[in-house]
Amino acid sequence: MLTDFMDNLSHRSWKREGRDGAKAHLVDYFLAHRYGREHYTEEEIRIMFRELDALGLLFPHNGGIELIDHYVAFRDSHYPYWFDKWFNKSRRQL
Repeated sequence: MLTDFMDNLSHRSWKREGRDGAKAHLVDYFLAHRYGREHYTEEEIRIMFRELDALGLLFPHNGGIELIDHYVAFRDSHYPYWFDKWFNKSRRQL
């Protein structure tokens, strides 16, 4: 259950069909608890989740193993870029 919760909240490519409502509720849950709000606005957090969703949408569901391997390599190389982009954009005062 926790893995399912995390997969839905992170908008991962695994088991996407029919989960848009659950993902929307989880984003609202995240925001209701004000997670990350000391560093980001609500809109910025929503954009972060939309960017993660866009990355998950690229998963080649009907692709062969080679195409899936390319997707995984791209996704894994994109995560550090995405993290740095948002970490450096924050209103954080170090």
